Amino acid sequence: MEYITPENNPNPSSTRILCCQCGAPIEANPSNMCVACLRAHVDISDGIPKQATLFFCRGCERYLQPPAEWVVCALESRELLALCLKRLKGLNRVKLVDAGFAWTEPHSKRIKVKLTVQGEVMGGAVLQQTFIVEFVVQHQMCDACHRSEAQDYWRALVQVRQRANNRKTFYYLEQLILKHKAHENTLGIKPKHDGLDFFYATENTARKMVDFIQSVLPIKCQHSKKLISHDIHSNIYNYKFTYSIEIVPVSKDSVVCLPKKLTHQLGSISPICLVLRVTNTIHLIDANTGQVCDLSSTVYWRHPFSPICNPKQLVEYTVMDIDILKEHERKTFPGQGVISNKHVVADVWVVKTNELGLDVSPVHTRTHLGHILKPGDTVLGYNLSDSNVNDVNLDKLDRDSIPDVFLVKKYYGEKSARRRARNWKLKHMAEELHEGLSSSNEDYNDFLDDLEEDPAFRQNINIFKDGNKVPVDTDEIDPSLPRITLAEMLDDLNIEDVEMTEV
Repeated sequence: MEYITPENNPNPSSTRILCCQCGAPIEANPSNMCVACLRAHVDISDGIPKQATLFFCRGCERYLQPPAEWVVCALESRELLALCLKRLKGLNRVKLVDAGFAWTEPHSKRIKVKLTVQGEVMGGAVLQQTFIVEFVVQHQMCDACHRSEAQDYWRALVQVRQRANNRKTFYYLEQLILKHKAHENTLGIKPKHDGLDFFYATENTARKMVDFIQSVLPIKCQHSKKLISHDIHSNIYNYKFTYSIEIVPVSKDSVVCLPKKLTHQLGSISPICLVLRVTNTIHLIDANTGQVCDLSSTVYWRHPFSPICNPKQLVEYTVMDIDILKEHERKTFPGQGVISNKHVVADVWVVKTNELGLDVSPVHTRTHLGHILKPGDTVLGYNLSDSNVNDVNLDKLDRDSIPDVFLVKKYYGEKSARRRARNWKLKHMAEELHEGLSSSNEDYNDFLDDLEEDPAFRQNINIFKDGNKVPVDTDEIDPSLPRITLAEMLDDLNIEDVEMTEV
């Protein structure tokens, strides 16, 4: 502690006086006391505590900033120093000149801050004093770590369900969630036999997930809440919220039969259509005319319908002959909807692959795959003539308007060779959601095949290069097979600690 003389002293050779306490000769000052007597009688740091407590979470390594905020601060950082100064009361009564950390053992759970303050004492004299404040670090679990430790703790639940025969839509939804990082605030994900459950700590985070799913898939949402507890004194209610999301029960490559009223709204499209893909809308195509339309979730739930054939019922056919329709041969009429420019309508004669060589006559049908089919190709389709379908809309149609065979997509031969040559991979939210990603999970492998065959389907998905894949001789692979180019793949970030070797 030392006495600071005023800087604007007009007479440097001022008169010396005796200290009123000890009688020592000193220069005249407003208190008429020497520095030693001032230090003995006055303590400007009296109102400032010399010990304080900091709360530290060992799970996420953050410090508590009252009242409820947790901040990340490194040792001896500017952020930690600011946090320590905010915990001290009484600093507003003095002038803070300097602050810094004093060295302590890292494992001592003590943080020492050296402060230099100035204060005005008796008669206007200014004293400067340096002292050390010791902070004791105590452990306290933050709310986020507390929720992660208590795995069953949740306030909001989002139930995603789809009544379909395959899980392709959920695999597509998982990739969209990973790309947009929509699962950051999720406490847990639990798979169900017909969907997924997402658990959240607050209603707002669950509502954000509902809004995200609504923006990428056609859904119907219902909301409910259950009263858990009620404080009658403070009028505080504790609820658990549940959002039930139902995805439309149609998937890619399914054949549907539209209601008659809906076909008129969609430009008089044929009732029997193929589902090209399911994104935020349902993309349909008419194989007879090449007419396409997009069906929103609002329109679907106003006129709901179910698929009459699912991808698990696909049958292999061999193309015997194909005839591309000319422009004047196509069926057109006023008020017709949009015609696809990516597909070519053609007349095709096909035979079941397992009936080749038998005395059977080819079956005639019309398809939208005229741009990729040629005689001798294998194509997958539905045998509608021999199918036992219970559908109200299909029963109302004339039997002559229902095709015997509905072709869906070209078959590119043995799938195992394509899968061995696949040098890319997808990321997953949780491995327990993909039980058996090998050949036993046909839904997932069919989803990967759809990504290779449809560039428009994979444009919203992050595809990564698989560095662990054993290279396959590309000469054995048919160049006509659909493949994902290297330009469409991303490098997977792999962080490894490499030990440094001595030179």
